[in-house]
Amino acid sequence: MATNSSAKEAKTSTDISKLRIRVRAYEHKILDMSVKQIMDTALRFDAEVVGPIPLPTDIKRYTVNRSSFVYKDAREQFEMRMHKRVIDIKNPSPKVIEALTNLSLPSGVSIDVKMI
Repeated sequence: MATNSSAKEAKTSTDISKLRIRVRAYEHKILDMSVKQIMDTALRFDAEVVGPIPLPTDIKRYTVNRSSFVYKDAREQFEMRMHKRVIDIKNPSPKVIEALTNLSLPSGVSIDVKMI
């Protein structure tokens, strides 16, 4: 029994905590600039960075009638594209987390941060 508890303690001490940052935006150029800014900030504090990993683009399509009463067959189609990237930071130090929270990113970029 004593070996079991010591094995669990050893396992918890070797667990690697990760900071998973998911960045989303409608424009890919602004998204790439903000991802580069996040990566430069993390690398400045010697953090191990994995990514950016591009995720599939979400496309929402809308079809609208051109006229309200006559010419029902005339339609317009619109789409919105949501570009996404994921960045993993392994073993983030408190300095890295503080620098990332103070980061100023352009509007239109949404960020989700998870500790794994």
